[in-house]
Amino acid sequence: MKGKLLPAFTRTNGHLNGHSHSRRAPRANLLKSVPPLLEARLNGINEVLPHLNGSAYNTQRGRKASRSMQIVIIGLSITSSWGNGHATTYRALVRELKRRGHEVQFLERDVEWYASNRDLPAPDYCKLELYSSVAQLKNRFASCIRKADLVVVGSYVQEGAVIGEWVNDIAQGVTAFYDIDTPVTIANLEKGNLDYLTKKLIPKYQIYLSFTGGPMLERIQTEFGAPIARPLYCSVDPALYFPDKTPAKWNLGYMGTYSDDRQPALDELLLEPARRWTKGRFVVAGPQYPKNIRWPKNVKRFTHLPPKRHRAFYNAQEFTLNITRADMIEAGYSPSVRLFEAAACGTPIITDYWEGLETFFELGSEILVSHSGEDTLEYLRNISESERSQIGERARARVLAHHTAQHRAEELESYVLDVVKPSYV
Repeated sequence: MKGKLLPAFTRTNGHLNGHSHSRRAPRANLLKSVPPLLEARLNGINEVLPHLNGSAYNTQRGRKASRSMQIVIIGLSITSSWGNGHATTYRALVRELKRRGHEVQFLERDVEWYASNRDLPAPDYCKLELYSSVAQLKNRFASCIRKADLVVVGSYVQEGAVIGEWVNDIAQGVTAFYDIDTPVTIANLEKGNLDYLTKKLIPKYQIYLSFTGGPMLERIQTEFGAPIARPLYCSVDPALYFPDKTPAKWNLGYMGTYSDDRQPALDELLLEPARRWTKGRFVVAGPQYPKNIRWPKNVKRFTHLPPKRHRAFYNAQEFTLNITRADMIEAGYSPSVRLFEAAACGTPIITDYWEGLETFFELGSEILVSHSGEDTLEYLRNISESERSQIGERARARVLAHHTAQHRAEELESYVLDVVKPSYV
């Protein structure tokens, strides 16, 4: 393996395993004041998710919170999955929060490139509001921000730093930053060229929710001053992603928006095998690929697949390929939503390696690591149908046990309790 493998940050018994967190912000810094309504609602959640030292929070998994929270999320997009992975993440999380009895209002900036590519213009599990500017956001939604039990501002929100300062100034409930792009965010914070987050803003958020776990969480707390940094990984909705009996059309497929840093791996792990195995059937789905890419004749192309077609896409593949952004590889502990979606469909995954991968899937048994086109061809041509099915079934079982939207909603509830009623180690 590459380098020393560190234990994952996983939540049991109300603590984070893998690294101790000796740095604790004083309670006064964590929450300015706890509105009585919020405390009453969280006490209701507490009946389902007991915040007890020595008692795992997930022992009551699946039960609704007995009292609901009013939640406002200001995110990049929930209406359009075009060219971003945020919409899929928000949809799964918000749908589950609604199912658990919470009321969610999602505020999305109305921009042309999403407006013309909306595949979910009116979600029925949240109150969707569009705004055209920060000024309009402040004028129309100050009251709901002020009264909300939890306000979440997401990464890549236009002028998110200005919005974050405003939210932290007026919100009476818990405030959180949800970083769906943690390694990219941290790298650009060093350069000072982000418009959705600044170093001085991080300590003002009471929770820093991160798509990346592992050592990055400790760094966000100690180096950037976040009172609490917790993982809130992507997830999958098993009601939308599951196996079916569709005959496989392709030996190997890949889905992802074009990026310069992923293209060499795509060429090595899929396009080169396609060139060498001319009888093989391959597929690549995703937008923004340059017109000058020379696709082998046995590689089918789709410019964009909306989420409603993802399940069929995964089920039509014998294997699916996962390729990780360079910043995510460097940080480690950064699973892609595509991993969980494909696994929930029972489709065996071939992936590049990054530190922490083995804390999400068992290597060789639940997921296959490829370092070269030769490795990829070895898997495609020499793994039996029986073994292939077993790999997919084991990965699916892992995801259903640990990485559904239900898990993420419960984790978020628990993190809010950590802020309102912190336990000191």
